[in-house]
Amino acid sequence: MIALTLIAVLDIFLFLLVGAWTVGGGETMITGLVAQFFMGDELSRIPFWNLVFVPDAGYWKIYISLGMLFGAIVSAVLSKEFFLRFPRRLGEWVMITIGGLLMGFGIRLAFVCNVSTFFGLTPQMNLGGYLAISGILAGAWVGSWIYKKVLEG
Repeated sequence: MIALTLIAVLDIFLFLLVGAWTVGGGETMITGLVAQFFMGDELSRIPFWNLVFVPDAGYWKIYISLGMLFGAIVSAVLSKEFFLRFPRRLGEWVMITIGGLLMGFGIRLAFVCNVSTFFGLTPQMNLGGYLAISGILAGAWVGSWIYKKVLEG
């Protein structure tokens, strides 16, 4: 309860300092920077990267995303739970790809970020946050059920 209260209070300050979190997260900006590295000025011909989300290495959400990734890796290594696992069959790759695309498509339709749904909308008691979390949990359950059925059958 204390942790949730702390997240809610800190979220108020985050909202006051930088505004609401939107669809374009740190991962999107990292993708843009990688694409800019390989494509150079040609990237600006794509409207999304020119008009909506111009790549900028100073974008603050990049560092939140990298921090979460780093923290997850350090936690997994320290708990001796870090393993590189790769799907063995083509069917697994297909299911993982379809699941990722569906989740990405759904979160774009909701016009939020997966992380901001948990740490932004939910502490603000936003109904959309609770609906998004319900959809994510239901989708994870159905996806796991399908994945298990396909692997067993």
